[in-house]
Amino acid sequence: MKALISLFAALVLLALPRPAAAQGQDALQAYSTGNYDKALAAAAAAGNADSDAFSARVLLAKALSSEQGLSSDLLSKALAEANAALSLEPDHVEARMQKAIALSLMARLMDNAEARKSGFGGEARDLAEGVLTADPENAYAHAFLAVWHVEVLRRGGTLGAMVMGASLRDARRHYEAASASAPDDASIHWQWARALAALDAKKYRPEIEAALAAARAAHTDDALEAVMQARAAELAGLLARDGPKAAEVHALEML
Repeated sequence: MKALISLFAALVLLALPRPAAAQGQDALQAYSTGNYDKALAAAAAAGNADSDAFSARVLLAKALSSEQGLSSDLLSKALAEANAALSLEPDHVEARMQKAIALSLMARLMDNAEARKSGFGGEARDLAEGVLTADPENAYAHAFLAVWHVEVLRRGGTLGAMVMGASLRDARRHYEAASASAPDDASIHWQWARALAALDAKKYRPEIEAALAAARAAHTDDALEAVMQARAAELAGLLARDGPKAAEVHALEML
């Protein structure tokens, strides 16, 4: 189950951008400190697309921060909030990203056959690519797609990558774009490192170590990013101490 859960983990955590400036200060402060219930309550009264998309993000952050595993209830609520935002503003960029994230997480709770049948992975990719059409420098859409390509290669192999149109070249291109737009974002570097480590920690060790170093050196702006930075430090320590095989196995279990 842990290996299955890792399928879309990287895609999700790195794609949670900064809270929208339109949110009230109470909601923003609560989110940044990890008080997700308070953030939801503060955003609930607004009833607009921005607040709905923000609520989706908060629910996803809460789900991903839990040490008890993913909650399908939280994921369903996040998807509903993203859809509510899109019903008001179909081109809302953050809502499209949050929907992509929610779909990816929901697919993680399915077995391979169920995930393929659902089409959630392809829909999530299409949403992120649509965000880039509207906002070509969106760091979080680039980061999402960077890891999407790596995960398809890892799980589907050469044939699966051909079917889905995934490649390591495109993965690197998206990571470079993401890190150019947001060089000091720990989550972007962490999730790229984790994805490569899960793919082949020995082969890609120099890239992994560079990304982990960038994640550890980054300034963290909120509680979720601090969690990502701590995970980067954990994997870096394991790689240095126990080598690439141990790091690869552990990366498959990490979010």
